[in-house]
Amino acid sequence: MRAHEAGALHGDIGHRGPAWLRPPADVNALVPQLWPRQVERGAGGALTVAGLDVRELAAGYGTPAYVLDEDDLRSRAREFRDAFPDVDVYYAGKAFLCRAVVRMIAEEGLHLDVCSGGELATALSAGMPAERIGFHGNNKSVAELTRALDAGVGRIILDSFAEIDRLTALARERGVRPGVLIRVTVGVEAHTHEFIATAHEDQKFGFSLAGGAAAAAAFRVIDEGVLDLRGLHSHIGSQIFDTSGFEVSARRVLALQAQIRDARGVELPELDLGGGFGIAYTTQDDPSTPAELAKRLRKIVDSECAAENLAVPHLSIEPGRAIVGPAVFTLYTVGTVKDVDRLRTYVSVDGGMSDNIRTALYDASYSATLADRASTAEPLLARVVGKHCESGDIVVKDEFLPADVRPGDLVAVPGTGAYCRSMASNYNHVPRPPVVAVRDGRARLIVRRETEEDLLALDVG
Repeated sequence: MRAHEAGALHGDIGHRGPAWLRPPADVNALVPQLWPRQVERGAGGALTVAGLDVRELAAGYGTPAYVLDEDDLRSRAREFRDAFPDVDVYYAGKAFLCRAVVRMIAEEGLHLDVCSGGELATALSAGMPAERIGFHGNNKSVAELTRALDAGVGRIILDSFAEIDRLTALARERGVRPGVLIRVTVGVEAHTHEFIATAHEDQKFGFSLAGGAAAAAAFRVIDEGVLDLRGLHSHIGSQIFDTSGFEVSARRVLALQAQIRDARGVELPELDLGGGFGIAYTTQDDPSTPAELAKRLRKIVDSECAAENLAVPHLSIEPGRAIVGPAVFTLYTVGTVKDVDRLRTYVSVDGGMSDNIRTALYDASYSATLADRASTAEPLLARVVGKHCESGDIVVKDEFLPADVRPGDLVAVPGTGAYCRSMASNYNHVPRPPVVAVRDGRARLIVRRETEEDLLALDVG
């Protein structure tokens, strides 16, 4: 491997690919766990979603485009709701939010978590009942808190002593008693298949447990008597496959709950375990089902409550990626195919890091397939890259595509429902793609494509 000043991602000369990636027996085959449930290859070899050919989508809406399998999203929401029947399931809106998705989530009986004034405005404008909204954020402004109070938001997750004071003053002025949770930093960080239970309190979110700030925050809210402290909140990471981290986190946060009970005689009735449940981006990922998660998390909480002689609190969780991530794929058009000195084949598409920053930002891995036709060509290990003026503009680091992939082909990348459109940018002044929802063979636009006119309208210089 050759060192590169921009990082290893840019210097891995060679074409073997990662150890887990193997040449497919059939380059046209779809790996079911990677794709929305209603995606398949039609009789002509092109992908269809809910019965609609992707070539029709490309012709009608252009590329790149995010394509949402609406029934898939709804079924995943219901699976969490049904697996956790006596738990409040908050869809984490930061994964992806628009008014249509808010309505889908509300209709399937879920709550909604927002973390900015813009997300709150979207939720309220789409008709989400305010009492089913939770408001996160480490630096909520006075205007945002005021809007949340005036709307009657069901719970506000407190993140700093300044916010406690700010919200207390606003609530006192209005004569209201909003429900709040204390966000606790428990010293557990969990990502993918690993978790670490030490030295992870150095972050901007929440109140430190080890340093005593979390207990002090709870005592301040209780003693002030203005805010209604409902419980504690803990979030330990993202793309988590192993529940061991939740076990350590629950043990620590419930120990704090026992400390609050012993010090103030108050047994808090609620506990939020956060989210971060993983999904399959590639064949190396093996996510748990909602039913499996529910069984493990209940066992953890029951055990830890028994150890602390606490009544089992009313639980809430915050899945976002696990609901919307697998329900979306991004459809691109190939512009160029370039063999660089037999070292690597680059397949350039008409989007890139402006519609999916995760590969560049997190070194995330994705899969891809030729979408508009089937091929009898041999598998070719390729790298799918974007059109931006940036060497790190990579969409899929390594994937086997047919060796006859060519300009004009459509390529689809699954698992792009979470943190792709919501983190999209206008880098190089590229307008952001639309979001197209498909259901029962019919497509509808739920977020329109940005235009150059949109970009210029903001430029008042």
